[in-house]
Amino acid sequence: MRRQYRLRDKGRFQQVRRQGRSVKHRLIILVALPNSLPYSRFGFTASKRIGNAVKRNRVRRLMREAVRLRWDDILPGRDVVCIARRPVANATFQDVQAACEHLLAQAGLLKDVKPASYSQHDQEALS
Repeated sequence: MRRQYRLRDKGRFQQVRRQGRSVKHRLIILVALPNSLPYSRFGFTASKRIGNAVKRNRVRRLMREAVRLRWDDILPGRDVVCIARRPVANATFQDVQAACEHLLAQAGLLKDVKPASYSQHDQEALS
């Protein structure tokens, strides 16, 4: 993912986390906030609860690659933070890719994909 599409400013990370709309999955939390740019920017974070630095870096790389593969389908004009949850440390790339795809669709960030409306039962199963 090119540098300009990366969210790197700590203040903006915090602003997105505080003011953005979040959607949750068992592996990842996605928080999105509109920006005034003609493209979207993504930030990826994994806390020390995920594991040591090697595991955290691996998880961030997996999330970054999953988003990169769908880049052409992502709507512009959003700052997005992807937050890793504990179970992602043992997940495969296919699991992370499916989680990212689900979250992007649920948040309405994919072109030609409407936000999914899930029943309460489905939402509990995904969390």
